[in-house]
Amino acid sequence: DIIPQPLLDQYLSMTDPARAQTVDTEIAKHCAYSLPGVALTLGRQNWHCLKDTYETLASDVQWKVRRTLAFSIHELAVILGDQLTAADLVPIFNGFLKDLDEVRIGVLKHLYDFLKLLHADKRREYLYQLQEFVVTDNSRNWRFRYELAEQLILILELYSPNDVYDYLRHIALTLCSDKVSEVRWISFKLVVAILQKFYANNANALGLNFINELVVRFRHCSKWVGRQAFAFICQVGMFSICVSVRSFN
Repeated sequence: DIIPQPLLDQYLSMTDPARAQTVDTEIAKHCAYSLPGVALTLGRQNWHCLKDTYETLASDVQWKVRRTLAFSIHELAVILGDQLTAADLVPIFNGFLKDLDEVRIGVLKHLYDFLKLLHADKRREYLYQLQEFVVTDNSRNWRFRYELAEQLILILELYSPNDVYDYLRHIALTLCSDKVSEVRWISFKLVVAILQKFYANNANALGLNFINELVVRFRHCSKWVGRQAFAFICQVGMFSICVSVRSFN
């Protein structure tokens, strides 16, 4: 009763391969782009009308179709709610994580937005997979690693200090040694954010261990770029402290 049934049928038929040959070669991509809007219009109670179409699009042979869904899966999760997201979107999300970089970047750019919608136990499962984002199909795709560092700064709030120390700390240290200066610089901010996470949650021992690791790894590094990294980390840290003090005053 929300929209005319013939109109919905026309939309659902956009995934028919024959339509791509007779109507528009990118009709499946258009269908994927409009799906969150259609889902919002129908409401989560009518998700069953779109579920099969969404799964068909998620497995489309054209990476541009899958990429379009990857960029909007976090929006669809808000529309569907936590239960439908866990049941129907998480498996597709997991598939996108293993896809081409052109598709993975879609979920990476909104990784925080998606993870924050999951229950804590389900969210914790992704700690093991975040490391995989460091590896890309093309090592020269440094913007991918830059985006990872930016997302990790946001994601810190979703996990406990112990989880951050056990899993995210290793990623941050790896990114701090990246060959591209832009990636290293955003990673220095990530390192400082991790330290702030520890001390804000009274995890002083973890913070001290992390500082000692930074000193050994960068301050006493045999290469000048490592020692420079330590200086930059200190610079970012002091700037953050000054900002905090000014805000407090």
